[in-house]
Amino acid sequence: MPYDTDPRLLRAFLAVAEELHFTRAAARLYVAQQALSRDIRRLERELGAALFVRTTRQVSLTADGARLLPLARRVLTAHGELADAFRGAPERPLLVDVGVPIGTAHGVLEAARDRVPDRCELVARFHSGLTGAAAEVAAGRLDVSFGRIAALPSGIRAGLGHQPVRLEPMAVLLREDHPLAARPAVALAELAGETLYAAAGNPQTAEWTDLAERLFAGRGIAAAEPFPEIEGSQEFVRVVRKRGWSVLASVEFIEVPGMVLRPLVDPVPLSPVSMVWRRGLRHPGLDALRAAARELADRNGWLAPPGSAWWLPEADARVMGVRG
Repeated sequence: MPYDTDPRLLRAFLAVAEELHFTRAAARLYVAQQALSRDIRRLERELGAALFVRTTRQVSLTADGARLLPLARRVLTAHGELADAFRGAPERPLLVDVGVPIGTAHGVLEAARDRVPDRCELVARFHSGLTGAAAEVAAGRLDVSFGRIAALPSGIRAGLGHQPVRLEPMAVLLREDHPLAARPAVALAELAGETLYAAAGNPQTAEWTDLAERLFAGRGIAAAEPFPEIEGSQEFVRVVRKRGWSVLASVEFIEVPGMVLRPLVDPVPLSPVSMVWRRGLRHPGLDALRAAARELADRNGWLAPPGSAWWLPEADARVMGVRG
C-alpha cells in the first residue's frame, strides 16, 4: 500500500463506488469517462488489487473495494479538513468550452486539471463551435473556448485574448462501403465530385463551414445543403448515419459506427485551433490552461506544419504564426 496515494484517485474511486456506474460518476466529477476509468486503473495498480467487477450490465465492488470504501471516506474527510484549515477564499469555477469530450481542447483541459489546486475548479462545457462560444465568452457567460479565431468578427475578436494551440490535420469521415474507405489516406483530388457535410446551417459553427468552403473552392468538392444545428454526439451519429453523409472532420474525431476516418493529404489541410478567453480575465485556471497548452504543443509539435505539402488560409497562418 503506497503512502502517497493521490486524493484525486480516491475521489474517483468513491464516486464510482457510490454510483456503481461510470457514466454517472464521471458526470458527478465533471470529467470524461475515459479519464475516470484511467484513474481507477491507476489506483488499482498502486494498491495491487482489483476494486470493481465490471460487466456490460453493471459495476460492483470487489471484496478489496468494499474494504477500501470506509478507509477512502476517512482519508478524504481528513484531507478536506486539512485543506479547509489553510485555504483562502475559493476561486470561482472557470467555465471551459471543449466542444466534445475528445481531441485537442479536451486534452488541454485534462492536462490543466492536473496542475490546479483542489480549490480551483475547471468545469467543461460543450458548445458546438467557436462562433457561438466566443459570443458567450465576450458576454461573460463562458470563460474559455477553443477554435479558429481568424474567422470571428473583428468586434468579437477585439474583446478576446488568444493563444495558438495546434494546427490540426483534417480528415474525412466515410461510410465503410465508400470506394475511398479502403485507402489509408485520401488525396483531396480524389474527393472531386463528392459532397461533404461541413456543418452548413449551424450558425454556431460558421468558422468551420467557412474553412470548408475555402478548402473546397476550385477542387470540385461540394458542401452538403444547410441542416439545422445537431446537438450532442449521439444525435450527430444518428443523423449522419441516416443521411449517409461523408463528413469533413479533424484527425481526432468521435467514433461513428459503420464509418471510417481517413486523413486528407496532397496537400494536408490544417484546421487552426487557438485557445480564446475574455480579455482581462485573471484566474489560476486560465494560467494552468495556457501552460498546459504550451507544454502539449511543444511536446507534440502541434504548431509545426507537416513536412509534406499543406494548406492553410493566409489569414489563419498569420494568426497562428505560421510561415511558408
